Amino acid sequence: MNKLIKIDSNVTVQQALDFVETPDCGGVVVFSGNVRNNTKGRKVNKLFFECYEPMALLEMDKIADDAIEKFALKKIAMLHIVGEKQPGEVVVVIAVAAPHRAAAFDACEYAIDTLKETVPIWKKEYFEDGEVWVAAHP
Repeated sequence: MNKLIKIDSNVTVQQALDFVETPDCGGVVVFSGNVRNNTKGRKVNKLFFECYEPMALLEMDKIADDAIEKFALKKIAMLHIVGEKQPGEVVVVIAVAAPHRAAAFDACEYAIDTLKETVPIWKKEYFEDGEVWVAAHP
């Protein structure tokens, strides 16, 4: 098994790292997306994520397959949360393992950028003075 795709209420960097580490790869890159405590000068109290899970998992699986092929990855983990998260908490983790570092960096960037563009995950930001849905995907 060379990929781990997961949508859950709790994901960790360690889960992703444990999955991708392999002795035949010299390049392991991890991206962790965390909740910021502010947006455009407004204090963020919390975020709420929801998704259309069957389609989100299919899209994430497709991104993983593309990354494996394009960057000769040995392993990839793509984890995203649903539900409520506070500032500082992890919401998305991408981890990749490749024989060399350049491919690992490129693959990790490709995976997170493509996830944000194509995966049907929606985010609601809660502020002291209201809330707003942002980052709606297809």
